[in-house]
Order: sequence, then C-alpha cells, then structure tokens
Amino acid sequence: MTTAMRLHCAIQVLLVLFICRASRCSAASEEAPFQFRDGFIWIEVTTAGAAEPLHFLFDSGAQLSVIDTRTARHLGIKRGRPVPVMGVSGTATGFWPQVLDARAGRIKLPRKYVMLDLSNLGQACTNGMVDGIIGADFFHDRIVQIDFQRHTIRLLGKSPTETGMQVLPLKVRPCGMLVPIQVNNSALQWVRLDTGCASDLQWVTASVGAEGCTKRVAVALTSFSVPVTQTAVALGAFRFEKVPTDLQEREIFPGEKGLLGNGMLSRFQSVTIDAKGKRVILGRISPLSEKRPTS
Repeated sequence: MTTAMRLHCAIQVLLVLFICRASRCSAASEEAPFQFRDGFIWIEVTTAGAAEPLHFLFDSGAQLSVIDTRTARHLGIKRGRPVPVMGVSGTATGFWPQVLDARAGRIKLPRKYVMLDLSNLGQACTNGMVDGIIGADFFHDRIVQIDFQRHTIRLLGKSPTETGMQVLPLKVRPCGMLVPIQVNNSALQWVRLDTGCASDLQWVTASVGAEGCTKRVAVALTSFSVPVTQTAVALGAFRFEKVPTDLQEREIFPGEKGLLGNGMLSRFQSVTIDAKGKRVILGRISPLSEKRPTS
C-alpha cells in the first residue's frame, strides 16, 4: 500500500461479563478445517436447525463467543437478558446467554454465546455475512494449534517441541491473552494475541494501568483508518524487518500496547496457543512470508 491510511482490523472484540465464565469443553485431540480469507480465519460451524453450515470467525481477541442476532433468530434461539456492550463509536445491547450446541469439524464449540448484531462486521468482509465469532472462551484450559500451512485448527494433548520452534510466555487475564514483543529494539511490550485482527501489528505508545481493564462487555466492530508505518518486530528469537504497523494514539484495550494480528501470525507455519501452560509456540517461519511485498 502506498497510502498512509488504510482500512483494517474489521473486528476487535472484547467481551467480559460480570456474572459468569463461559463453558469449557473437553481437551480431546480434534481438528477442524478453516479458510484464510481477507486476513481472517473462517470456520464452518454446524448446528441443529441450520440447513447449511454457518460462517464463524476465529477470534482469540474476543473474550466470549458471539452469535449474530439474525442467525440466532433464524435458529429459534430465545433471547437472554440484556447486557451492555461498549464499542469504539458508542454502546449497544447484547443478550446473554444464548445456548447453542455447535461443532466445527470434529471439535465441540462453547455452548454459551452473546447475541449481538454483527451486520457492520459482515459489511467489512467480502462474503457479507458473519454468523458468529469463536472467542477466547474456546481456548480455556486447552492447547489450540492454528496450522496456517494446512489451514487446520487442532486441539492437542501436549504442546509441540519440534526443532526451530520459539516459545513465548502467554499472559492470560480477564481482558485477553497477551504476548511480549519488541518493536524497533524497544523493551518488551505486551500486546494482545488477536486472531480477529487482519493486520500485522497495531502499536500504541501511551500507557494505561492494567487496573483500567474492567469486567464489562465491550466490543468494537467498526472499521477505521489510522496512520501506517514500518517497524522491526521481534518475537523471541524471530525478527522481522519492515513490518506494516498501524499506529494508535491510545490503547485499544486498557493496559495493552497494541494488537498482534493474523498478518504477523500467518508468517509462521503454525501458532500453538497453550492457555493451560500459559505459553505460545511459534512454528517455523513460512517460506511465503519471505516473499511478501512491503507497504
């Protein structure tokens, strides 16, 4: 891209409720295929009452899973109690909990969802329809591998230990999962591990205390334009030059220095998120990442 402004990160979702924790699924070794399109991970979801597979986004940046209002009504799901949802450009009302028995491939998905209007998100995607979001509640007490080479999501019994992999610490907190990175040889900075963000990196330099991370429903589903530059980014021993980096004047989420999105994560053959062991395992660098044009 030649312009300093671009449209990106069509979704950023943080959903934290005062009242509950999402259901945790068993950690059996299962897998599901996905499509990598528009910088997003798309998963086909099957459930009773749906004649065709539903289209969900796989979003580790969303604290809870979401089902679109129209999709929920089509499936005959009764509306739960209203909960406030805070977004970048205002507030909305979601409904909790919505119970759904759903699967992706051979993987059983969380049972509880927030009902929320995702039409704005759908407009930002080429297929025009997002039926739901698989959020961070899916990762609880699990080892989840995203295989970008084979376009497969896997549940593992133990973390991989192959030669050439890089292990990063994972900070799991109510507001999201964070990993440490270095930008332009800076000190380590904690950013959100966000498979719901299409860009490589969104970086902020301001500071907000972690105490600002409150337990409330928050969502930002609008597209927006920000200045873009190039930075050198290091994840452990891996270092990348000329990384397209979106600059933010203030925190997108309190106490976080930005978002590490699929643009960067897909540079690796696989990314394993071990929420149980509080670590992330980066696979070998994909040969395709070396051929990417710079902005």
